[in-house]
Amino acid sequence: MAGKKIGFIGCNNMNGAILLGALESKVILKENVNVFDISPKVIEKMKSIGVKTVENNKKLCEESDIIVLGTKPHHVRQAIEQCEEGLVGKVLISVAAGISTDELRKMTNGKTRILRTMPNTPAMVGAGVTAFCLETDLRSEEKEEVVQLFEGIGTVEWVEERLINVVAAISGSGPAFTSMFVEAMADGGVKNGLTRDLAYKLAAETLVGTGKMLLETNLHPGQLKDMVSSPGGTTIEGIKSLEKCGLRHAIIDCIDVSTEKAKKLIT
Repeated sequence: MAGKKIGFIGCNNMNGAILLGALESKVILKENVNVFDISPKVIEKMKSIGVKTVENNKKLCEESDIIVLGTKPHHVRQAIEQCEEGLVGKVLISVAAGISTDELRKMTNGKTRILRTMPNTPAMVGAGVTAFCLETDLRSEEKEEVVQLFEGIGTVEWVEERLINVVAAISGSGPAFTSMFVEAMADGGVKNGLTRDLAYKLAAETLVGTGKMLLETNLHPGQLKDMVSSPGGTTIEGIKSLEKCGLRHAIIDCIDVSTEKAKKLIT
């Protein structure tokens, strides 16, 4: 992305993670970054890491080639309106949940090229997964540049936009759901005598290791479950309890209701 100017509208949490990840991986240079945020605290943080901050969204767009829109969904329309003509001919990358590509095109009057994305919070530790919507009018070289930008915080997957709401439910909301599972496992450990710190560490490391094993071996989750389940052993006894309590049904229902909620998010 040599020479390309990258602007970040809003730079707390997700946009901040994207920026820091891209800087850490040297995909972009500090001198090529522009940031605008309504929070003085965020602006001070950005200044402390050496990136340029600007006074408003219009100025940011005028001085940037690629703009990453990271405001809350209900602030998207206002932020785009503040950009005025600064967005004309630029690339707009949206990380805002619930705002479709068609809605973004209407808000920008079709004057900018758009890519809708769905990153997740593990991006903050460089282990995120970001879904890119296939329905984009970015040019080939622009797609490559944006992939490089987001690979600084994890992996990238391309999906049809009609599936983005279920992506939001699984990878977007998933860190909350899996954190609840880790917390519950740790509670069980504490109940049976482990210290809280050790129980959390064991549960979290087991989650990380299991995910890594599934990805690197291409094992079906059921195969890995069977590998651990010895005849008459502790694991199969625990599986019986989970099945009795309806774990699978609860998780599938969780994804169902989260997907439906994602469809109803509005600006």
